[in-house]
Parts: sequence; structure tokens; C-alpha cells
Amino acid sequence: MSTDEPAPRNAKNTDEPSGVDLARVALRAAKEQARARGDAARQKKQARRGGGLRSGARADGRDPMALGAAINRLLTERGWETPAAVGGVMGRWPQIVGEDLAKHCVPQRYDEDERVLVVSCDSTAWATQLRHLAPALVARLNEDLGHGTVRMIKVLNPGAPARRYGPLRAPGSTGPGDTYG
Repeated sequence: MSTDEPAPRNAKNTDEPSGVDLARVALRAAKEQARARGDAARQKKQARRGGGLRSGARADGRDPMALGAAINRLLTERGWETPAAVGGVMGRWPQIVGEDLAKHCVPQRYDEDERVLVVSCDSTAWATQLRHLAPALVARLNEDLGHGTVRMIKVLNPGAPARRYGPLRAPGSTGPGDTYG
């Protein structure tokens, strides 16, 4: 057969799709359009309901957080790690310094800017003892809290007892040095 001769009538021409092929293509296009319209409608409906994500079997960002994890996140976000750690040390003071010292010396406050832990003692003897132990105690605290968290321990001597002269006192007076001005 030469290229100039017309093709026989019963031979199929593969270049042009037949009616059945055209119907299949049209059906596929209609299904894709319907799917696209359905997806758009579903997204619109979910947006009206407050979002399309619903809780399921797997964890995602919307699930409740454990209390410990929430507190740790809050401490990190606010920059409260060091004060919280020092507060934990104050709670564990007897384990850190020993029972005997803890009975007589109590941490009062922590100055974060100066990195100084202020401790008060109930007698001058215990204050002297704590002053001698301060370098070792600073090293132990820095091991526990991180290097450089506590630079120094300031030891406060015990306060003098309140002076109460005479049987009668004016309410709210601080003693013989109290003036009216």
C-alpha cells in the first residue's frame, strides 16, 4: 500500500479518538471537576466550623500539654530558669548543706543581677561556720545550678533582740529612739 491511497473503510484510524474514547475522556473530566467542587465546598464548610482538623488517634499541636511540660515551657519563654532553679535549691537546702547547718542557717533571697545568695543565721557561731564553708558551698551550688549561677554567699548575722524598756509602751513604737517627727 502506498501513502497516496485512501485507507479502507473497515480499518481503524488510531489518530482520532472514537466516540467511546471521547465519552471516557469527558466522564473523567466531569469527575475531576466534581471532585474539585466538592473539595472546595468541604474546605468552606470546615472553615465555617472553625477549622478542618479534628482530634484523632495521633498527637498533634492541639492536644493538651502535660503540666510539667507546660511549666517548663513557661519558664523558658519568660526567662525564669535561674530564679526557679535557685528556688528549688532553697527548697532542698537541708539536703545541700546538711541537717545541722540547715537548722541554724536559712536562705533568705537570691539577687539575680549580682548572683548573690543571702543567708541568715541564728547565731554568730553558725554565721562564722557558714562563712568558712561558703567557697565549697558556692562550688556545690554551681554544680547543681550551672556554672556561675551563684557567685557569692552573703551571710547575715543574727539580729539583736528588740529592746523593750519599761512596763508601758506606746503601740507601734520602736523603742527609746522613736520620735514624733
